[in-house]
Amino acid sequence: MRRSWLFAAAAATAVAAAGSLFLPGPPLNREVFLDIPRGTGSLGAARALAGAGVIRYQWQFLALRALHPRATFQAGEYQFQKPASPRAVFDRLCRGDVFYRQLTVPEGYTIFDIAEALERLGGISSREFLQAASDASPIRDLAPEARSLEGFLFPDTYRVSRQTAAADLCLQMTNRFRKAWAELGGSGPVLAAVTMASLIEKETAVQSERPLVASVFYNRLRIGMPLDCDPTAIYAALLEGRYRGTIYRSDLDSRHRYNTYQHAGLPPGPIANPGAGALRAALQPAQTRYLYFVARPDNSGAHTFSETLDQHQRAVARYRRASAKAKQTETARPVSGADQARGRR
Repeated sequence: MRRSWLFAAAAATAVAAAGSLFLPGPPLNREVFLDIPRGTGSLGAARALAGAGVIRYQWQFLALRALHPRATFQAGEYQFQKPASPRAVFDRLCRGDVFYRQLTVPEGYTIFDIAEALERLGGISSREFLQAASDASPIRDLAPEARSLEGFLFPDTYRVSRQTAAADLCLQMTNRFRKAWAELGGSGPVLAAVTMASLIEKETAVQSERPLVASVFYNRLRIGMPLDCDPTAIYAALLEGRYRGTIYRSDLDSRHRYNTYQHAGLPPGPIANPGAGALRAALQPAQTRYLYFVARPDNSGAHTFSETLDQHQRAVARYRRASAKAKQTETARPVSGADQARGRR
């Protein structure tokens, strides 16, 4: 009789224990981010999950592991927002349902911009990314002369986890470039086309203008006229670690090879990472006789294009008059109570 009672008690305990594998875990007062490094064993994962309060007891995870000896779980960072049963947690680790951060790379970002974005995102440091991006081997077959991956890190949104290595992210981005290049039917010298596209990308955000900007640059190249592209002077300053947020005369006078105010022809490589629109414009420029362009005075972001220096100088004068008038209007504007409050702060 006693033996039967013990057996029944043991059976009841086993059933209860098994049932606990399917019941929600302890309450979570906050989001829990748990990193399971590569090489972590079952016991290490069980300890980490129980220690973070995701499951109640280590044995729950180990019991599931024993019931599923062939199952494997994936390393990575996991996010837990609400109570989940040990079985649900186990299944997530087996699926590799890891937490990813989204890295959005806008058109025209430089490698330095991407590095800063990654630093803010966490996981890959700025230094690690810049070091990986300095290795041009992922695109060596396309552009043997490339000095880095600048220009070939295609603007898009990428998923980044704590396990993502900088070199792996660069490979994802260059593979995305390869796809875009093929879709555009890219041909000819790749580095020159991407370099041209990067200049176009930095000069205008107006999609319809990009073939016109391309025509200006190609027309200048054809007659040996310097490109005089401000973003190249900025990029030269970035490479030398002396960019101060605006262009100074010393930047325009710099003899750095990337500064197109001092050197005719294209710079040695891209100055940013262009999107599909700029790449298309570099491959299919408009057919014009334009040699100049300047911003319109209406703050639209668009430009006035000119064939002659005289036309261009008149357009520049209109822009300067409008800018001076706007500054006078701003200076003469009555100070509101909100402005006064801001000034006091």
